[in-house]
Amino acid sequence: MSSSRGLSRWWRHLRVDRGELRRCFPDALLREIEARVGAAEAGHGAELRVVIEPSLGLADVWRRRTPRERALEVFGSLRVWDTEGNNGVLLYVLLADRAVEIVADRAAARAIGDHRWDEVARALADAYRSADWAGGTLAAIDRINALLAEAFPAAGRNPDELPNRPVML
Repeated sequence: MSSSRGLSRWWRHLRVDRGELRRCFPDALLREIEARVGAAEAGHGAELRVVIEPSLGLADVWRRRTPRERALEVFGSLRVWDTEGNNGVLLYVLLADRAVEIVADRAAARAIGDHRWDEVARALADAYRSADWAGGTLAAIDRINALLAEAFPAAGRNPDELPNRPVML
């Protein structure tokens, strides 16, 4: 990589590690995220999965892998797409880039426009730039759950198909 922008990204991904991840997302915040996801899912028929990754491997940075590409890979590997209603949603955070991606399965993508997901992702990325890890994350989860409740109100049988605990990669 010859550009200074590429070198700065490379440096950020070298520097941001699991220790930084734990500083930004301590156990108490992870428990609060898990509780919010679980409580909110009782009010709608969709599933939300939260994944936080400190950085990409240097080979991925070298190849200029985007946060969106990584989010799509994580969406598939965690089987967020494998819900009964095809309405699973992934909230993916790449800490080194302060990047936020929301990936919605088919039914959720049809029911909720991309512009609404983008609004949530932009607001969360702005909060992260201000180092508001807890407030930004919890507000984003609340907003996503409000969108899901509007599109998929709870009705009848409502199994909890995906774990509510955030995944720390």
